[in-house]
Amino acid sequence: MSQLVPPASEPLRVGMVGAGGIAGAHLPAWLGTGAQVSVYAHDGAHALVTRCGGGTVVDSFEELASQVDVIDVCTPTPCHRQYIEAAAAAGKHVLSEKPLGRTAADARAAIDACSAAGVQLYPGHVVRFFSEYETMHREVVAGTIGEVAVQRFTRGGTRPDKAWYHDDEQSGGIILDQMIHDLDFARWNAGEVSTAFARLSKNGEGLDAVVNAQVVLTHVGGAISYVGGIWARPGTTFRTTFEIVGTTGFLRHDSTQYKPVVIDGGLADDSGTGLLPATHGVSPFATEIAEFARAFAGGPQPRVTAEDGYAATVIAEAAIESLETGRPVHLEPAGVSA
Repeated sequence: MSQLVPPASEPLRVGMVGAGGIAGAHLPAWLGTGAQVSVYAHDGAHALVTRCGGGTVVDSFEELASQVDVIDVCTPTPCHRQYIEAAAAAGKHVLSEKPLGRTAADARAAIDACSAAGVQLYPGHVVRFFSEYETMHREVVAGTIGEVAVQRFTRGGTRPDKAWYHDDEQSGGIILDQMIHDLDFARWNAGEVSTAFARLSKNGEGLDAVVNAQVVLTHVGGAISYVGGIWARPGTTFRTTFEIVGTTGFLRHDSTQYKPVVIDGGLADDSGTGLLPATHGVSPFATEIAEFARAFAGGPQPRVTAEDGYAATVIAEAAIESLETGRPVHLEPAGVSA
């Protein structure tokens, strides 16, 4: 690594690249931290800052990089590596939406570029910041349900309405674009992954496609994780679920039930169950961006690192390979601990 670029001073000067859907979640979160935000995009930048009530539009990436300390990459997946490397070359700390690259090789190159430039890099794995999921992970780490044995995650709703999502060469399909969140979480809970096996059914083509994918992970420690993802017809309710089964109990959650996480650890008291309060009213993107902002300003390391982002991409890529071969794919160690 070259000499480290110093932490950014506050208020942070942030440059956002891209003005699509995810940018509409990032910009309010940055503004909420008190950051000064500039936006560069091929299209939609003026509409974004008007809608979010803050930010300044600039006309080029070069102009953006000259004005800021941190660059937030909110572009489609095929451009992530390009802009991460450009930000690193300009000596700017980086937040990039997941995945860090279209391939694991792209993600590794992006990480190496930031390491060589001495800048911080974090991936936008926002599910780690959802209250239900962070509560669940905290209880897993605390040993509330014993040792993790089996995990089940689902995530699905209305299919994306942009054509590039449905071009697997650009997006990696549902596994890399959507299910990577739960693949990352499965590893965070149960450790490194040794094999991935995947199946996918598809009805229709392009923007009319309904996609259902299933990925089964075997973890080095012996746990099994099942991850399901659905891109369904327009109007389908977005729904996430998880069930984490351990040696002494389990945790479960269903977003459509509007309930906090339920922990069932047996008949420890008269009720037999315990409820953990859910956090309402605070955007997980606000929580995520605030944690990254503190790190960019010299604070503690966030709960998700660039190496976590790389490992999630490796797992997703193995699952995609399994789709193509019809066989389980064995993973080499990601090189980091979950």
